[in-house]
Amino acid sequence: MRRSRLTTTEMPSDGWSTIRRVVPYLWPEDQPWVKRRVVLALVVLLLAKLVAVGTPFFYKAAVDALAGDADGPAWMLAYGAVGLTVAYGGARLLNVGFQQLRDVIFARVAQRALRALALRTFRHIHAMSMRYHITRKTGGLSRIIERGVKGVEFLLRFLLFSIGPLVIELLLIGIVLWTLFDFWYLAVVMGVIALYVAFTFKVTEWRVKLRKQMNDQDTDANQKAIDSLLNYETVKYFGAEDREARRYDAAMAGYERAALSTSYSLAFLNFGQSVLITGGLVIVMVMAAIGVQSGAMTVGDFVMVNAYMIQITMPLNFLGTVYREIRQALVDMGEMFGLLEQPPDVTDAPDAAELDVTGGQVELRDVHFGYDADRAILKGVSLTAAPGETVAIVGPTGSGKSTIGRLLFRFYDVQSGAICIDGQDVRSVRQDSLHDAIGVVPQDTVLFNDTIGYNIAYGRAGATEAEVIAAAKAAQIHDFIAGLPLGYDTAVGERGLKLSGGEKQRVGIARTLLKNPPILLLDEATSALDTGTEGEIQGALARAGQGRTVLIIAHRLSTVAEADRIVVLEEGRIVEEGSHAALLARGGRYAGLWQRQQSEEAA
Repeated sequence: MRRSRLTTTEMPSDGWSTIRRVVPYLWPEDQPWVKRRVVLALVVLLLAKLVAVGTPFFYKAAVDALAGDADGPAWMLAYGAVGLTVAYGGARLLNVGFQQLRDVIFARVAQRALRALALRTFRHIHAMSMRYHITRKTGGLSRIIERGVKGVEFLLRFLLFSIGPLVIELLLIGIVLWTLFDFWYLAVVMGVIALYVAFTFKVTEWRVKLRKQMNDQDTDANQKAIDSLLNYETVKYFGAEDREARRYDAAMAGYERAALSTSYSLAFLNFGQSVLITGGLVIVMVMAAIGVQSGAMTVGDFVMVNAYMIQITMPLNFLGTVYREIRQALVDMGEMFGLLEQPPDVTDAPDAAELDVTGGQVELRDVHFGYDADRAILKGVSLTAAPGETVAIVGPTGSGKSTIGRLLFRFYDVQSGAICIDGQDVRSVRQDSLHDAIGVVPQDTVLFNDTIGYNIAYGRAGATEAEVIAAAKAAQIHDFIAGLPLGYDTAVGERGLKLSGGEKQRVGIARTLLKNPPILLLDEATSALDTGTEGEIQGALARAGQGRTVLIIAHRLSTVAEADRIVVLEEGRIVEEGSHAALLARGGRYAGLWQRQQSEEAA
């Protein structure tokens, strides 16, 4: 089967577009407390920057006092050198305190936004159709979501509290340099900043492409690792451990090459940034030194200029890191938002109503369907299961039996025709109410990596322990569970692999019996059971089906002989229909299948 991959064409290319998608989580209209916290955090941020810009004044005054230069405001001179030094330390401490207070105020906002977006993504992935999930690799999908959510957390924190504060600080320092010293100080600083930002942005854009390649290689390696681990038994059956290791190592080799390119480009970026910053610092300090020698500036002025230059270089160095991370976060978030922008194939109609089950009649009206446009599976199937009737659908592999079940549950929509329950087209009702009305026991029962009790109770939210035990007894698995050391608290392992096929099947049956739906769909429900257990389960299913409409999809004809009606499907069309006895008497396709299976069982 062709596997489609998420590529850059599926994600928004505009970084501002991605940022706009995040803003509603930071400024939600329905939660004013979030807005208040954001505003308060910004106020504290502004106070921190005002204190940071004013701190070097205390440093200058202390140096001038020690050097014997008696200029400056009287209130500063009154403190003396020691007092000014203490005030300088207090101002630095106050700056740090405001920054930490800002983080404390904003932390709840960031975590709430992260939680809301993660929940939205989780719900969206579950809302996607079966077609979507079978064309995606779970490992790669989980990696994209993980990186995207982390990217949102980074963006919310650093875009608001790094880029914004940096701009404010640079503007305030620029005003100070122009006002207290000379225009040329500001000109040099602004020129260096402009060159630094241009160089950083240009090189970072190049690095983002390299980082994207590295992410693609990382996703590919992760997909291969998870696929191999999920198919652990298959790998062992075919002695393919070395083959899987080579396959994984080849993917990691691609990641290694991409990671090295990323590291080399980072070294180039860091060195270029250092050249620009150091050059600017040297030029400004030479200008200040000349000013001190000429008597136009004091030693305190020289120290204050140095303090401001250091204060500028620190956030500029941080700007390089933050910009790189923000661009990477935008790439990761773009992939995640690309997922969110993919509409589900199967959706509720705007006027969808709750399914009203009055009897449970299931009807297929001239249904045509194919998973691919060039390959039809069902070719005009018409079928009615009356309320309380048990209808079996049989036929060779590939005839479309299981497809009918998937269409009834609306994993897919029919291409033409209609599927109705009590006269209501399943496309016109809410999917949650449709799913509540149908209980499915699939051919391959997959369990959660939790306890047996949890997996059975999954059939109905809020089920009591007594109800879970009753369902287990009806599925003929209670005695087995009771004999385990931990009973219903026994863990089943990944995908239920600690249980045998028959035990998993019975847990799946118990789960569906607990759901207690008006319509039962049994898709090879006893295929993994031995003959003795199969007979017991058939009896339990027959009792569970009393008063319900039951559709049985089966390959083994002996399991459906007691059905009220048997429908024979072949190449997407119904070729025969009737009771077991009537179909045998007819001597047609069903009779031939029956005789062949009886011969195989006898052999």
